[in-house]
Amino acid sequence: MDRPEQHGSSTTSRTRRGRLRLLAASGVAAMSLTAGLATPLNPAPHEAEAADGGKKTLTVAVAQSVDSLSPFLAQTLVSTSIHRLMYDFLTNYDAKDNSTVPAMATEWESSDDKLTWTYTIRSDAKWSDGEKVTAEDAAWTFNTMMQDEAAATANGSFTSNFKKVTAPGPEKLVVELKKPQATMTALDVPIVPKHVWEKVDDFSKFNNDQDLPIVGNGPFVLTEYKRDSYVKLTANEDYWRGAPKFDELVFRYYKDQDAAVAALRKGEVSFAAGSPSLTPAQANSLAKADDIKVNEGPGRRFFALAVNPGARTKDGEEFGDGHPALKDAKVREALFTAVDRETIVDRVFQGNAVEGEGYIPPRFSDYFWKPSAEQKRAYDPAKAAKLLDDAGYEKNAEGKRVGKDGKPLDFRILCHATDPNDKAVGKYLQEWWGELGIGLKVDCLDNVSTPWAAGEYDLAFDGWSVNPDPDFVLGIHTCAALPTKPKESSATDNFICDKEFDKLYGQQLAEYDPAKRADLVKQMQSWLYDSGYMNVLAYPNAVEAYRTDQIKSITTMPEAAGNIYGQDGYWSWWSAVPADEDAGSEGSGSGLSTGAVVGIGVAAVLVIGAGVLFGLRRRATAEDRE
Repeated sequence: MDRPEQHGSSTTSRTRRGRLRLLAASGVAAMSLTAGLATPLNPAPHEAEAADGGKKTLTVAVAQSVDSLSPFLAQTLVSTSIHRLMYDFLTNYDAKDNSTVPAMATEWESSDDKLTWTYTIRSDAKWSDGEKVTAEDAAWTFNTMMQDEAAATANGSFTSNFKKVTAPGPEKLVVELKKPQATMTALDVPIVPKHVWEKVDDFSKFNNDQDLPIVGNGPFVLTEYKRDSYVKLTANEDYWRGAPKFDELVFRYYKDQDAAVAALRKGEVSFAAGSPSLTPAQANSLAKADDIKVNEGPGRRFFALAVNPGARTKDGEEFGDGHPALKDAKVREALFTAVDRETIVDRVFQGNAVEGEGYIPPRFSDYFWKPSAEQKRAYDPAKAAKLLDDAGYEKNAEGKRVGKDGKPLDFRILCHATDPNDKAVGKYLQEWWGELGIGLKVDCLDNVSTPWAAGEYDLAFDGWSVNPDPDFVLGIHTCAALPTKPKESSATDNFICDKEFDKLYGQQLAEYDPAKRADLVKQMQSWLYDSGYMNVLAYPNAVEAYRTDQIKSITTMPEAAGNIYGQDGYWSWWSAVPADEDAGSEGSGSGLSTGAVVGIGVAAVLVIGAGVLFGLRRRATAEDRE
């Protein structure tokens, strides 16, 4: 998933939403060329491409704050997206079809028993401080994650099955496994420079934001950072795949999505994607504006409701204040049976989304799952009322549902203040659940991660960006993802821990046969669906817009009809060509057709997997909130 972004960083909304859940709705990506305007990064206005050699700057407006610049800790979409620009992974995903392509590793092979993997590390890469990139950097990164619990916070699931990692030579990395692991060509872990990071004393506190510029080996180098304001990156002229065409890339934070859209209209930013998608009204309005192109494609995110089943640590210590009634499966089923997904898609997303059911979006056809007719939880208020009656929560004289203790059934739901979809759906939930006699308080916060980690919530708007390989977003629901101590940051999404789910997770991780593994992944989704801990409402389309007078071409993922912001790679920002530059001079990369020019309000019908059609509306104005 590019990592899904934790609590709030990715969100799944069935209507047109595209939300970023884990850590806050993030996604207002608005890139901009700061040409001719004064900004904190550019006090003296100048032309984006001046005759005197002025720098070409592409500014991205985001609605989500960076949670950490440490790749060992970061979980929000904006943070993980920035890390993909700063650091190479062993492998990458092709923008055309999500297939594995070389990155830091040029080739790889496994032993016959699949327990030993050998990677050849490229010889033509170096760190931005001039040091050579070697296999020892990768070995040190993985070993640190294996040995230090704090270093495993964000991506520990990838290395939990590693037995031993060595670097026999500068261009040879060997990973020995405890048991087979199907994700060995999809290890979404940023590799950091050993000579810099080995000086870190406490990985739980080191945010990698003091010693600038930050040493990396990706297509961009992070040179400036101001919390809740902006992140500035400079093109890495020595990047092995070729330097980006824009000299600078700026991610500028906008707390208000309308403000980001206004900045796009004025030319203060070049690209806007929303939080994580643009609203239908914003997209429709931008479609009529001069020099602005709206892009819409099937999203890689889901928008969901997550239940707090009871916060706990790995050793079973309970904490938080989640409502005890939500531990009852009948109560959870009643709540979700009283949710009208079709209305959410039609009225909130205005058709720019697909109704949600399974955990993996239809864009990933191999793993996409739908419940059977008998299993499907259809909108049925009468059935929901009976389920509550059966669970012992009957209505009193005032029409309120109360338990045997006489206390009313009232819940709280965490909402991302920057995401209008959260607020809109929250109003519907208050209406639907109110008719059942249930009270609902919608808590819209700038930062939902703190109460989320503390287990101080009942439900939450949730969402993740899903990677081509689904292992990560499944792993966040395992017992191993729970925190070691109460209220500390961890990989868990909403404190789910179940032996049956863990067993299926282990089986899919060890299964190399694609069809058999896909079947196991679908069984896991079926379990999540039936458990009622997660209720996927929608798969929002990616709806975003950019200025054609500043960006000549840019790559979507997938290239045929996909998203620009929040990709499983760095193709969009690396491939972007300034409007005044010849696209023919753009760098070429292994496995990537860089001519994939986006600028389309995507009028395509994408066939997804087993006969599932993902209809993409031709909307000159589409917005992507993620």
